[in-house]
Amino acid sequence: MKAAVVGCGAWGTALAIRLCKNGHDVTLWTHDGSRVPQMRETRRNPRLPGAVLPENLEIRSDCACVAGCRLVVMATPSFPLRDVSRRIAPYLEEDAVVVSVTKGLEQGTHLRMSQVVAQETGREVVALTGPSHAEEVCVNQPTGLLSASTNQALAEFVQDAFMSDTLRVYTSPDPVGAELGGALKNVIALCAGITDGLGFGDNAKAMLMTRGLTETARLGVALGAKKETFAGLAGVGDLIVTCTSMHSRNRRAGILIGQGKTPQAAMEEVGAVVEGYYAARSAYELGKAKRIDMPITEAAYKVLYEGADVKAAVKSLLSRQRKAESEDAGWL
Repeated sequence: MKAAVVGCGAWGTALAIRLCKNGHDVTLWTHDGSRVPQMRETRRNPRLPGAVLPENLEIRSDCACVAGCRLVVMATPSFPLRDVSRRIAPYLEEDAVVVSVTKGLEQGTHLRMSQVVAQETGREVVALTGPSHAEEVCVNQPTGLLSASTNQALAEFVQDAFMSDTLRVYTSPDPVGAELGGALKNVIALCAGITDGLGFGDNAKAMLMTRGLTETARLGVALGAKKETFAGLAGVGDLIVTCTSMHSRNRRAGILIGQGKTPQAAMEEVGAVVEGYYAARSAYELGKAKRIDMPITEAAYKVLYEGADVKAAVKSLLSRQRKAESEDAGWL
């Protein structure tokens, strides 16, 4: 099958390599044409230094590279996704299956990434998400992903394209929950990094992750997601991997903020897109609009956008009014 991966960051590159290994005819698109000759010659991508690009992986910078492709994977960061989707739309084949693997929410509109791509391409878009570090996928470490779409045939098509003996792909009819889990866990992971930077221990991180997942699910259900999705790969699975690994840009940025750096300085030091920074604003605004109680997200927003002191934010969270863990405790 002919396929294109649009976006040659670490994750796009890892997925392109996986598709090549699965026997597909793959092109990897980069927005920066000046990088193409070097990547073709060295078979390396500086964004994913541990990977060797297969000899049969084509690298191009023109949007026409998606022409003739049965599978098109959108893998750019969230902020240029709409523009890139608009640019590739005229070249899409009528029967092309379009997949979004970007985790985030669009600034201002609060749309999920598959919705952004769908608006610009006029296609029904599958969301492929889950706990997955590119650094591990590209060297065949066992990984599980979720192919989510209300269209079962499309979800299974994507499942079949990516499945291998080291990459297991499950399907889900809940793209809302799958994408919100993938987007909002970045906010919680950034906060988890802050707790590390402050010198807190495992207890604090476990509490943060658990309560963060609770408020993520609370917002997700209000937006039409299924609660059980947040107990799966796109919810708790992605949360675990992003909050506990140094592969996570969000966690690394959070550590620097906890150590006293400004959010801007932290992101500059990480040197790559920190999606949790952008998702925090959208999640905060969505929570307010839906009147959902999201104390961790609100604290993150105040630290990231209003200059709130991280220690004061932690104290505020820990001193909130006492309550039952479950909103329906079951006592008569």
